[in-house]
Amino acid sequence: MAGLCKAMIIGNLGRDPEMRYTPSGRPVTSFSVACNHVYTSADGERREETEWFRVNAWGKLAETCNQYLKKGSRVYVEGRLRTRTWEGQDGQKRTDVEIVASDMRILDSRSRGEAPDASSEEPGAVDADQIPF
Repeated sequence: MAGLCKAMIIGNLGRDPEMRYTPSGRPVTSFSVACNHVYTSADGERREETEWFRVNAWGKLAETCNQYLKKGSRVYVEGRLRTRTWEGQDGQKRTDVEIVASDMRILDSRSRGEAPDASSEEPGAVDADQIPF
């Protein structure tokens, strides 16, 4: 029986995505997503914690993420967890957990009926409501 190693997060991109290609020509896009958790402490104080997740998308999904996402974009990301271990320059063992994305949904949207401001829109900009996914 196969196991289950799935992650689902909703948050905002902390930086613009970075796309690169493997030596075989396969695209991979990396980006970070911040997820906030707001709670009330035992003493009644409202607190907020931010968790950062490193996300890698491959193939067609990598191209889509690179094309449509930008710093601040609100997204839903689903994928599997992958742990990488390596030795740092100081000789210490390092471990990193990342999400290998299998699905991504853009959650940003403009108010319905709001006319776009032509002066502020970049040439070739795409309205999030027109993306076919």
